[in-house]
Parts: sequence; C-alpha cells; structure tokens
Amino acid sequence: MSILDYRREFIEGLGFGLDRFQLDAIEAVDKRVNVLVSAPTGAGKTLVANYAIGRELEREQRTFYTTPLKALSNQKYHELCELYGTERVGLLTGDTSINRTAPVVVMTTEVLRNMLLTESDQLVSLGLVVLDEVHYLQDPFRGGVWEEVLILTPAPVRFVALSATIGNADFLGAWLSEVRGPTTVVIERTRPIVLHNHLAVMKRGQPTAEIHDLLDGQRLSNEARRIDNLMKSSRKFRPGPKWQGAKSTAPPPPFRAPRRSELMQALEREDLLPVIVFIFSRAACDDAVHQLRRDGLLFTKPEERREIESIAEARLTEFSAEDLQALEYADFVDALRRGIAMHHAGMVPAFREIVETCFERNLLAVVFATETLALGVNMPARSVALERFTKYSDNGRQFLTSAEFAQMTGRAGRRGLDDEGHAIVCFASDLALHDVGRVALAPPADLHSSFRPTYNFTANLINHFDYDTALDVVQRSFAQFENDRRPAGRKRPLTDQMIARHHVLEELGYAKGWTLSADGQLLRSIYHECDLLIAESISAGVFEDLEPAELAGLLSCFVYESKRSTRAVNAAKHVSTKKKRVHHDRLGQVRRVSISERLREISTIAVTVREVEERYKVPHFKEPDGHFSTIIAAWARGVTLGTVLDLADAEIGQTSPGDFVRNAKQVADLCEQLGRMRHLTDVADVALEARDAVLRSVVAGASSVHPRD
Repeated sequence: MSILDYRREFIEGLGFGLDRFQLDAIEAVDKRVNVLVSAPTGAGKTLVANYAIGRELEREQRTFYTTPLKALSNQKYHELCELYGTERVGLLTGDTSINRTAPVVVMTTEVLRNMLLTESDQLVSLGLVVLDEVHYLQDPFRGGVWEEVLILTPAPVRFVALSATIGNADFLGAWLSEVRGPTTVVIERTRPIVLHNHLAVMKRGQPTAEIHDLLDGQRLSNEARRIDNLMKSSRKFRPGPKWQGAKSTAPPPPFRAPRRSELMQALEREDLLPVIVFIFSRAACDDAVHQLRRDGLLFTKPEERREIESIAEARLTEFSAEDLQALEYADFVDALRRGIAMHHAGMVPAFREIVETCFERNLLAVVFATETLALGVNMPARSVALERFTKYSDNGRQFLTSAEFAQMTGRAGRRGLDDEGHAIVCFASDLALHDVGRVALAPPADLHSSFRPTYNFTANLINHFDYDTALDVVQRSFAQFENDRRPAGRKRPLTDQMIARHHVLEELGYAKGWTLSADGQLLRSIYHECDLLIAESISAGVFEDLEPAELAGLLSCFVYESKRSTRAVNAAKHVSTKKKRVHHDRLGQVRRVSISERLREISTIAVTVREVEERYKVPHFKEPDGHFSTIIAAWARGVTLGTVLDLADAEIGQTSPGDFVRNAKQVADLCEQLGRMRHLTDVADVALEARDAVLRSVVAGASSVHPRD
C-alpha cells in the first residue's frame, strides 16, 4: 500500500479530523525521520505513535513501545491489542512476558536498555522505538535510562518520542538530531479542552462553600483580587507580632478553607464532578475518605453500587479472606459504593486498579490522590482540585512549580465527555492568590538531564567499545549537550565521571586497563543503584549457602530505605525487645542470626568500596539498609499479610500494604537478576526460589496483567 493510501485509510478509520500538530507529525513519520511531539496531556500524542506503528507493520518491521511505568505498559498493551490484535502485540515488563517475539512489543524503558547492553537477538528487524513520556529523562533516579536508549540503539532504528509540554522542546530536538539523525520537532501548546481555573472558599457567615473564577484572561479575576485585598487588610487586626489586644478579641478572618465535605457539596452543586482531589499525603487521602463516609455523603445510584461491587469482587478472587481483612477491604469497598476512593502508593496495586477501573467507567464522584497519580495511569476527570498550593520538600514548604501544577491540572477535562476542564485551588489563609495566578499562567518548564555514567554502564562501555568510542558515547548524552552550552566551570564533565568510575573498577579488580575481568562481566548484568556493592557481595560469597528466605532478606538491604524520621528510633530500639511483639513469623533465632551476620559483611564491604570511591571523588551509592530484611524473609517463609504487617510495624514502624508490596517487588526483581546469572549455579537457583516465594498473594497480584473489561 502506498504512503498516501495508508494515510488516507488510517485517517478515515478514525472517524474524526486530525489537529494540525498530528498532521505535521504524521508527515514527519512518512518522511522516515525521527519525531519529537511535545503536547499537553490528552491532546492525542499517541495517535501519532499508532500511525507510525501501523507503517512499520506494513513494512514488516518490529516496533518497541516503551513506557516509564509497568502500570502504563499494561494499559498500553491492552490498547494496542484492541488496535492490532493480541497475536501481533507482546508485553515485557521484567516480571511479565507475553508474546515476546511479536511484531509490536510494549515494555518498560529499562527492559529495552537491558536488551541493548546485552545485544539481545530481539533487536533484529527492529525499525521503530516509541518513547512514551520521554520527559521522564529528567527523573533523578531513572532518567539516565532514556538517554542510554537513545544513544545505544542501532543507527537505522527511528524514534517517535512523546512528551508532555516542555519549554525547551527545540533544544531537546537539536540533541536528538545530533545522536539520532534528522529529527522533526512538533509542538502543540493548546490544550484539547479549555481549562478554567477556580478558587474554592468559605466566606465568613455563609453556610456553603463558593466556587469563583481565579483568573480573568491573563490576570487575577476581580473576585480573587478582592479576596486577596480583604485578607491583606484584615491581617493587621489579627494576632501576630503587631497585635496589641487579647487573642480572643481579634476579629476572625473573612475567609477560610472549605472542609472536604463542604468542597464536595459545592462541586456537586456546580456540576463539577467527577473530581480528582490532590493531597500531598497518603494519610490525609485516607482521612479525607473517612471524613466523607463519616459525614454520610453518597454519590451513587443502586445499580452503580452493584457494578462497583462486581468490579471489586472480580479483581480480588485470588485474595484470601484473611488478606482482605488485613487490607481493611470492608472499609475500602464501602467508600467505593458511595462513589468515594483514594489512590496512592500506600495501597496494594489491586486496590488501585479497582479504583482506576471504577473511575474510567464513571462510577466514582471523587478520588483523593497523591501526585503520583498525575505521573502514572491515565485517569482524566471533569475537574481537578488542589487541597493545598504548597508542599513539603527538602527546603521546607514550597509553592508548587508550574510543571507540577500543569501535570496535575492536565487531568482536568475528558475528551468526548466535557466541553471544558476545571482546576480548583482551595483557599488557604496563608496563601496570596496572585502567587497562584502567577504559577497557573507560567510558561511550560524546561527539561533537564539527570544522566550519569553508572558502574554498570561503564562496564558495558568497556565491554562494547574501545576507550575513545566510549568517551564519545558519554559525550553524546543530553547531559553533556546541556553542559557544553552552559557557562564554563559549572559542572564536572561526564567523561571525567566515567573515567573516575573506571579507576574504581580497576582498583577493585573489575577491569585491567580497558578490559573487563570475570567480575567485570558479572557487573554488566546488574542493573541497580547499588550495582557495584551487589557485585562485590557476590564475589565475596555473601549470598552462598542460604535458604531462599534468607537470600530475599539480604537482598532487601539494597532496595529498602528507612524513612528519615524513623531511622533514629530504629537505631535506638533494642533488638531482643522488638521481636517479642510478633509471634509465628516462621524465622527462628538461627535464621535471624544468619541474616544479621551477612548484613554485617555487606556493611563492611560497603565501607571498603566507599574508601576507594573517596579517592577518585565518585559520589557514594545508597547505604545498605537491613531494617526490612526479617520482614521480607518472614514473607518468603509463608506468613500471612496480617502477620507481616504486624512484624513491619514492630521492626520499622507503621507500614502501609502498598509500601510493603513495592519493596517486596523490588526484592523479587533483584532475585530475578541473580537467577539469570546461571554461572552462579547454586546461588542462581536459590534466587529463583526466593523470587517465587516473594511473588505470592498481594505481591503476585501486582505483577499480572488484568484486562480492562
């Protein structure tokens, strides 16, 4: 089929006209150049990717569709199966493998990076890579993976890169042209659905909350300015440094923040439901749901309640009654039946998926969510509300950035359902509305690199390239591209960072000159923040002669990180008094001692590595943290979810089911990596047993793919 025939058939099959930016991007795809599309959430970027995938299928070339999150990969897998048929679509997410040799394979970006570094035969006949959410390359922990993919993918492969709106798309496109060849940058700044910004406020003496326009064009609305002025003038009469009278004689402020139930009633009255209310605390999300239940709010009809129950029951058939009790399922489903839910990382993935499905089917009025929802699963709503316009960071309480505000309010407005979307900021007495307006009207933020050459990446460069070519690979990174265009002396060149890591590898015996030793080959297979420490622990025999549960416990020290607020408490607790609180943990004293002794060995190794790193000025890796070790070991020994959560409360402080599952999944991933190292024989076999022991019940529920219907 000719290009024009294919394009005509594709557009006619859609049943609706394309926007200018979509037509421009499709034109670039047909010219067989790389394409970067920067457009707002919901603008229709994935249509460009679907067109490019169809063109590759016509040419009998393979496509890899990468996303930053397993949940997004699962969602995209189902979407592409509907478009192209299940026999032509596969899924690879590290813990899930479906139809891996299909012509179209959805995967997390890490999976593709690992394929490139191991020269997988999966790369044969690859014609196209779609990098969805390419703005993740500024993620401080994982962003470097995107750059590694763009640098290392074979030259003939073309890219379609999809990004949320960024301020420096042309700059990113210039770098892509350098590393990938000709690249067309397509920018769309207009939202597909107009966004209206509002303020929710309680006026003194009024029984109900009011919803006002926040902006009038490019300035604050008259009402917002009036509220700002009234609050400013009333502050001089309220308790503070200049207040002379008794506290009780101070006049109350003219406005206050609406309570959660008051906000919901106002949004319902103004026909602004369903809404996602962003709250920057998991506990506060749970508390919000509790408050609405306590106040008796009900947003659903009987038939909707029956549908909600059937969705929840169908998704939880594998869960035991004991698991559901530990997860407080009765409270969760009661809130759902009322049209109320929370969504955050403290919940087990199965519960989050139930919320997502119910919301997609328009069965919920409100979801109280942390900002991770804005970065993850596609869940548009009519409205988005921000309970606070500030959040805590390492530098104390800060205003939301324009990028954070745009990311969250990007969920407002459902294409095909809403004529406009609505963003509601809740009033706060310490908040000047002109600051809110300034952030709401700010242009999109620039994208910056977070790439750094890890030990694993350095080892793979040594294995694949000569010294000069390896330096060239690092110099081709977006980080170096940015560096070269900054004032001199601002940052250590990335090649220096790679050379310093090479010196560390030489001193520790992973390389001799520019050649890897056997241990260096081992390091090539470890994809983790603590890659070198894990390799050193393997070489020292720390993981030998262990039961699966003990190995899982040890590996947890590389993934778990105690909350700062609980570290001192944990350090001060006496070991023997902690253990008495939980019975039936199936560990026994011998296993506990074995784990403890091996953790001490890992800590000793970590000190040695740090000393070498200090000589070459290499930043330290994450410190090993053994606080989760007995918890995951008990789980691998088969204890119930209720018991493991009790054990976690005793060992590390209150732990949510979602946090337990997330850490358990990361342990299982490390077990999988060791299990693939077949030359380790016995350790590899035990690692695979440990993986299977961890991936059960609520943890296994996080790793399977669930149809949306």
